[in-house]
Amino acid sequence: MALRRFDLEAGGDTFSFKPETEPTIAFWLAKYPEDKKRSGVIPLLWLAQKDNAGWLSEPAMREVADRLEMPYIRVYEVATFYTMFRLQPVGKHHIQLCGTTPCMLRGANDLKEVCQSKIGDKMHVTDDGRLSWEEVECLGACVNAPMVQINDYYYEDLTPETLDDILAKLQNGAEVKPGTFVDRLNSAPEGGATSLLDAELFDGSRNQIASLPNLPTDAPAPEVEAAPAPKPAAKKTLIDATKAVAKAMPKAEEIEGDKPEMVEVAKGEEDDLKRIKGIGPVNERALNSLGIYKFAQIAAWTPANVDWIEGSMSFPGRVEREDWIAQAKQLAEGAETEFSKRVDAGEVESSKDEGDA
Repeated sequence: MALRRFDLEAGGDTFSFKPETEPTIAFWLAKYPEDKKRSGVIPLLWLAQKDNAGWLSEPAMREVADRLEMPYIRVYEVATFYTMFRLQPVGKHHIQLCGTTPCMLRGANDLKEVCQSKIGDKMHVTDDGRLSWEEVECLGACVNAPMVQINDYYYEDLTPETLDDILAKLQNGAEVKPGTFVDRLNSAPEGGATSLLDAELFDGSRNQIASLPNLPTDAPAPEVEAAPAPKPAAKKTLIDATKAVAKAMPKAEEIEGDKPEMVEVAKGEEDDLKRIKGIGPVNERALNSLGIYKFAQIAAWTPANVDWIEGSMSFPGRVEREDWIAQAKQLAEGAETEFSKRVDAGEVESSKDEGDA
């Protein structure tokens, strides 16, 4: 492990926990007997780091040692061993970029170049105090590689362009919602689920028992109606997938916001909603099932309409984060976006329908 030293000059001479942190400290100390309270050294160091602008100064470590009645050197040993503790000042938004093999194979080196050009060297803090970065080992989100952790949250499925946009917004004081930046839900397949769409596979209906297990041999088994034989699996089509999506949606009366205007269109007159970044074949079918077929409809959504759509599709924050409305306005006016050009050229796999070449 590389040598880690704390910054004596930047830490000043004093540190004190914030008043609002005291209840959390009491919670952690209550977990251990009085003579074993030094077991709380890691959570207290973590709280001290949060109260000290994201890093541990030497006075902060001394305060933790005093609280736990530990020798200072024992606290220093813990703080310098675990890389979760930062020993020099960091920016308001500290980027931890995963450079381990899965992320590296998916483009982490390109993300490093973005950090280098936008922020500077590792652990350098920008002049405005907003940004700093470092490379770390695996953060456990390999399925969504490449990714970064910014303060306490994960930003996943990144490209150099999306990371550059995130850093620009943070530097300008804007909020950026965490999560994945492609058309997927959490770690589900990109573009939405394509298999296991039959609810009988996971609703428990195939697991009904005909008799109770482990009954004594001399006890008569209760009469239980045998479970019906499972229906033969039918081949799923796009129509089946659309019904499955619609069946999984919440009931209209349970959704907040205002339902947007719906339309009916003749076959062949609908717009290709997959030309909007963030809408793949599954999301397009879900929107169609809600009566959304035209770019102009999406372009006219109000904030209340957006709340209703996101509630219906269980996609909180998705429409705003991926800027569906602005894209739809351009496309409704006959203009192109960089993403729609790539779709039209057949370069976006997640925008292709099944059967496309």
